[in-house]
Amino acid sequence: MTVMISCTSVQKTTIPAWMPYDETEELAKNAKNESTRLRYKMIQSKILDKNELWKNVAAQMKGFTEKNYEALKPLILEQDIPTLQSHIKSGKLSYEKLTQWYLFRIVKFENDKTKALNNIIAINPKAVAEARKKDRNKKAADHPIYGMPILLKDNINTQGMATTAGAQAFLDNKSGNAFIVDRLQEKGAIVLGKANLSEWANYLCLECPNGYSAVGGQTLNPYGRKIFDTGGSSAGSGSAMAANYAVAAVGTETSGSILSPSSSNSVVGLKPTTGLLSRGGIVPISGTFDTPGPMTRNITDNAIMLSAMAGEDKADIATKDNPKNKNYQDNFKTGSLKGLRFGVYKSYLRDSLYKMNVEKISSLGGIVIEMEPEQMNMDGFGTILNADMKTDLPAYIEKYGSATLKYRTVADIMDYNKKDSLVSIPYGHGRFEGIVKTTITPEDLTALKLKVRKSGINYFEKPMEQYQLDMIMSIANRNAGQAASANYPCLTVPMGYRKNGEPVGITFIARPFREDKLLQVGYAFEQATRLRKIPEAYQ
Repeated sequence: MTVMISCTSVQKTTIPAWMPYDETEELAKNAKNESTRLRYKMIQSKILDKNELWKNVAAQMKGFTEKNYEALKPLILEQDIPTLQSHIKSGKLSYEKLTQWYLFRIVKFENDKTKALNNIIAINPKAVAEARKKDRNKKAADHPIYGMPILLKDNINTQGMATTAGAQAFLDNKSGNAFIVDRLQEKGAIVLGKANLSEWANYLCLECPNGYSAVGGQTLNPYGRKIFDTGGSSAGSGSAMAANYAVAAVGTETSGSILSPSSSNSVVGLKPTTGLLSRGGIVPISGTFDTPGPMTRNITDNAIMLSAMAGEDKADIATKDNPKNKNYQDNFKTGSLKGLRFGVYKSYLRDSLYKMNVEKISSLGGIVIEMEPEQMNMDGFGTILNADMKTDLPAYIEKYGSATLKYRTVADIMDYNKKDSLVSIPYGHGRFEGIVKTTITPEDLTALKLKVRKSGINYFEKPMEQYQLDMIMSIANRNAGQAASANYPCLTVPMGYRKNGEPVGITFIARPFREDKLLQVGYAFEQATRLRKIPEAYQ
C-alpha cells in the first residue's frame, strides 16, 4: 500500500487524507463477543482529526519514500537500542532517518482502516528537527537513549503538546515537561508523540473497554484487532510497542496499568517501586500507588529507559532517599537464574504456558517452590484510590496543569461530560461518581493506607521468608493489586501465546527497589526463551 507520495522536486510529502468510515457492521459483530470489555460502542474517535496528525508528519518527511522505508526496515524493525546506535555509528543509519522511519510506519498502518490500531493521540511536530540536531552533535551522546524516538502515554506532561489523559475536557491542557520527560530529553531522547490510553488511566467508567478514550478512540491489539483485549490503561504504549511504532514507550501504573497491556501485547513492562521514578507532571489517580515505567520490546531497552528516567524530584516526596546512581543498563546482563529461589503459585500451574515456563526456569537452574499464599483482604484499596484522586487531580491541575483549564475538580469534569455524553462518556463515568461520593477523614485515610500496605507486605513477605524466596512468579497483572499495596516492583516478560494467538506474559515480583535484580532475571529468562514474535500483520 502506498501511503506517502513523495514530491521530491519541492521536498514535500503528500499523505492521502484519512476518511472516517461507517463502523456499524464491525460494532455489530463485536456486540456478540464473549467478553463485555470487547463489546465496543465505538472505535474511531469523534474528537481526534487524524489528518491534523498527518500534517505534522508530512511537514517532517522531506521526500522520505516507501523505498527508503523498505531499505531501512532490516536495520530498524525489532532492533534494540544498542543495535540501532551501532548502525548510526557505522553510518548505515542516522537519527533523522530513524525518526522518519517510525513516522512513516505510523501513517502506513494508522491511515489504513483495516490495520489502524488507534494507539497514537499526538505527533511531535519537531521530532525530525530534534533528530537532525542529534546527528550534528553526536559527540554529546553519553547515554544510549540519545537520539532514540520514544512515545509517552498521554497523561505525561510534554512541552509543546497537550496532555489530555484521553479526556475531551483536557484537550487544551498544555504545560511544561513532566520530571521524567526532562530527564529523558537531557540525555537526548526524542519524544515522537503521545500514546492513547484508557481515559483517566482507567479510572473513569466501570464496564468500559480497556484502551478507550474520548480523544483517541478505541485502541486495538495488533495480535488480533477487535479480537484480543489491549489491556489497560497504558494500552496505546503497549499496542504501539508491539507494532514497532517507536523505539520505546513510557506507561503509568496504579494497579496493573503497565503489566496488563504489556502482557496483552507481548512486550516487556516494568512497574517500578513507587518512588523510584518521579510522578511530577503526570495526571494522577493515586499519589499512594502511582508510578511511571518503561514499556519496550526487550529487557535491554527497558533497562536503558529506566536508567534514563531515574532521579530524585524535590517536588515528589516519594522520590526522597530513593536509590541513586543505579545504571540499570550496565549490569542487567550479569544475572542468572541458577540458584535463585522462585515462588510459584500452585493454582497458576493449571495454565499450560505458565507451567511450561516454570519448568524452563527450573531446567536453567532456578529453584522452584510451589506454594499457595493466604488470601489478601483488599478492602479499602478502592477507597484509597477514590480519596486520593479526589484531592490529587485538583493538585495536579493547580501545580502542573494549563492555567487555561476551566475544569478543576472531578465534579467539574463530570458536569462537563454530561453536556455531550455520547461523545465524552459513551460508557458512563461510574468510577468518577464513586470518587465524588467518597468521604473519609484525613486521619482515617492515613490509617487505611497503613493497613493496606501492611496487608500487601504480609501477602508477599510471609511466603518469601518461609521459603527464602528471591522473587515470586505470577501471570500478567493477576497480582498487581497486591504488589501495588505492598509497593513491590513487577516485571512482565513475554512467555508465549495461547492456541488462538493471544499473547501472555510471565510476571516477576521482587522486594522494593530491586529493579536491578528483576532486570537481571528478566534478561536471563528472555535470552533463554526468546518467545516474543512480531504481530503477523505488522511485519
